[in-house]
Amino acid sequence: MKVLLLEDNKRLSSLIVEALEEKNYKIDCFEDGKKALEAIYNGYDCFILDINVPGIDGLTLLKEIRVMDDKTPAIIISANVELETIKDAYIKGCDEYLKKPFYIYELELKLDKFCKKTQNNITLLEGFIYDIAKEKLLNSNKEEVKLAKKEILLLNLFTKNLEKVLTFEQIEQYVWEGDLTTNENIRALIKRLRKKLPLNTLISQGGMGYILNIQRKFT
Repeated sequence: MKVLLLEDNKRLSSLIVEALEEKNYKIDCFEDGKKALEAIYNGYDCFILDINVPGIDGLTLLKEIRVMDDKTPAIIISANVELETIKDAYIKGCDEYLKKPFYIYELELKLDKFCKKTQNNITLLEGFIYDIAKEKLLNSNKEEVKLAKKEILLLNLFTKNLEKVLTFEQIEQYVWEGDLTTNENIRALIKRLRKKLPLNTLISQGGMGYILNIQRKFT
């Protein structure tokens, strides 16, 4: 699981990283909100945000995150215990407000509750299965279909947006992890992934983007 951590207390940040990396989390750390803002499109599964940090504060960053993504869990960690601030955090879209000081174990529990991938499998057409937690694609014979990194990111993005059209811009931001690319490169990626999936799994939507065609949502 990939997590963005915004925390300007270096000691606390190091403790969080050390604890979460032991649980196989991948952590990108930022001390400045402006730098974190530049990275929010990089395909994170969870956001952990302090409020009072240099640059852009954590609540403003949360608001920006929710403009482009209203589903990825966000946990606020802050020494600010004013009721209005806490209410504002929830209004802006946080899933949990963890008051400092806290035990690292508390944060781990919140991550397990809100951020851990609880979905297991998505059944595609013709008996193909995508295992979300393991990021593996299995064919109808339960054999693994090898996927490149961008193909995995693209499937992950589709699973987060079932029954929704993904635009070229959304695919660029998530799959290219903040780097710029072209629509031609996106179409080429779609073409490569289509070759590994059953016919009509990825459907073009009139030049606007693509939608994932599934048999049923979860198994």
